[in-house]
Amino acid sequence: MEQISQFLPFILMFVVIYLFMIVPQQKKAKKEKEFESSLKVGDKIVTKSGFHGKIAELAETTVVIETMSGKLKMEKSAISLDMSAALNKKA
Repeated sequence: MEQISQFLPFILMFVVIYLFMIVPQQKKAKKEKEFESSLKVGDKIVTKSGFHGKIAELAETTVVIETMSGKLKMEKSAISLDMSAALNKKA
């Protein structure tokens, strides 16, 4: 019984870390994957690097966005869920 009580703080610490750090990160990753799969031509987006544009073409893992200075091809994962949602909320 004494051995279990020695490890109890470590077990509790792991549970707290799991609940407050790992689970929310997994939920966020799942939301981003759903967002990437729901993108369609014509959507206004903002990339994680700050480019604003509209989707011109879609491929399996890449997207071509139309900006004021031309077209850019980038990975779907470079599109920011949070900033794009804020942009579309304003409009």
